[in-house]
Amino acid sequence: MNYGVRSMLLRTLAFAIVLEALLVPAVLFWPNFRDNIESLRGLMPFKAAREMLDQFGQAGAAGYVCGQQFFKACNTLGTAAAVLFAAGAVAGEAHRGTMELWLARPVSRKRLLLERWASGALCVVLPVFLTSATVPWLVTFVDEEIALKPMLLCAAHQSSLLLAFYSATFFFSTIGSNPLGIGFGMLMFTIFEFATYLIEKLTHLSIFRLADIPRFIAICTSERLDLAVVLPLLLVSVVFVGASLFAFERRVP
Repeated sequence: MNYGVRSMLLRTLAFAIVLEALLVPAVLFWPNFRDNIESLRGLMPFKAAREMLDQFGQAGAAGYVCGQQFFKACNTLGTAAAVLFAAGAVAGEAHRGTMELWLARPVSRKRLLLERWASGALCVVLPVFLTSATVPWLVTFVDEEIALKPMLLCAAHQSSLLLAFYSATFFFSTIGSNPLGIGFGMLMFTIFEFATYLIEKLTHLSIFRLADIPRFIAICTSERLDLAVVLPLLLVSVVFVGASLFAFERRVP
């Protein structure tokens, strides 16, 4: 098996296993959470956290699962995976001194870069869809029902945000040669944005407002994508991919 394909499969599998390992106990904990939500609310130090608990109580199992799968797991680990998968995509070749060998392949630079971008993007979004698809089956163990369609729509919404982070990091990798510095810088940025979400007066300035619990609950209720959010996020990805192609064509190994 080609090394690149094997690496992609391993990263996809590892990310999917981690997401599922977080999702299973979270779903099984739902009955205890539901029965003790008022007690838990009193323990929350932040207003934003108390509001999340209230949203869980109002939306039921679907809102709780969306909070666990998307807002908590995908917005944290998913964002980290997006950054780490992209940081070394091109900068890693320069850092290892293998850029010239990579460029020596008998294909165009455009194809080389798009293949590298696409393989990493699949590693980011495929686990989100695969694990979200297990939710309807998992909730049967706690006597709940959640349809597959809204979970897949929520996965698509979440993936649009993760792809934006991935594509931005990929661009910096295209113009840089220090994957560790690129990854660290982007991780600090995303951590700052997530922390900002929990600050009452700054929460509406956080990028993660685009993928918070109320949005996912609305998607589950309407069974429609929020195109006002998804399309601009996809446009961000397209712009960064275009900028990466432009920069890579002019890059000297």
